[in-house]
Amino acid sequence: MLKTRLITAFVLLAVFFVILFLLPSWAWSVALALVVWSGAGEWARLAGLPASLAWIYRAGVLLGGCVLLPQFSLAASGPLFLLSLALWVIGVPWWLGRARHVQSPFIMAITGWLLLVPTWVALVELREAGQGLVLATLGLVWIADSSAYFAGRAFGKHKLAPSISPGKTWEGVAGAMLAVSIYMIILMQTGAFGVAAHIKQGLAVALPLAWGLTALGIVGDLFESWIKRCAGVKDSGTLLPGHGGVLDRIDALTAVMPLAALALLLS
Repeated sequence: MLKTRLITAFVLLAVFFVILFLLPSWAWSVALALVVWSGAGEWARLAGLPASLAWIYRAGVLLGGCVLLPQFSLAASGPLFLLSLALWVIGVPWWLGRARHVQSPFIMAITGWLLLVPTWVALVELREAGQGLVLATLGLVWIADSSAYFAGRAFGKHKLAPSISPGKTWEGVAGAMLAVSIYMIILMQTGAFGVAAHIKQGLAVALPLAWGLTALGIVGDLFESWIKRCAGVKDSGTLLPGHGGVLDRIDALTAVMPLAALALLLS
């Protein structure tokens, strides 16, 4: 299993870097469309949508992205990202706090749309502003996830959400926050990935933004874990050998990327 997982990760990273840095922007948008298409299919199954409606749902998600992608302005994309932010800051914490098992396919379908479409639009807009910004944001998510895991393994005693994800601890959260703080300081001091050029207010804004993105990434991870628990499945799908489905790989990104793009639009 570990060998399969590593091979899959290597292939995914190689394809990702080729598309991000070597191919034109339209290829990036198309590649993301394929990811969203697969993710929408997985969400349809988790939501309990009938197979006959799953294809319609996938088409609706893609249509939403195609309508919004040509727009790159605060007036056009800002409301979408604000709606996404409201979902993650208000809606999802309420959902998780009450341990809601939503059985309405309609509510689940709308929620999935709000997960996938803003993420797609955000990733396209971040790349238009610079490939480095995409890489910097993804790096923050990966560093936060890895740091939370190792800090939790080493020091974890207080469970974060035992009924949803027993392995996550508050010590892991603290480790993630410390690691992304160091990461952001390095980016701002060195100018790596062009982050400092876009956050002109300096660390006074950069650090709170990094902490906010990290917190949202944790919420995104917990939310997908809860949805899978409600659906009675371990993984969202089987597309990625050793990793599960697409949603298993982008759970944190669906919460992080819209806020990152909103910060770009406001900078």
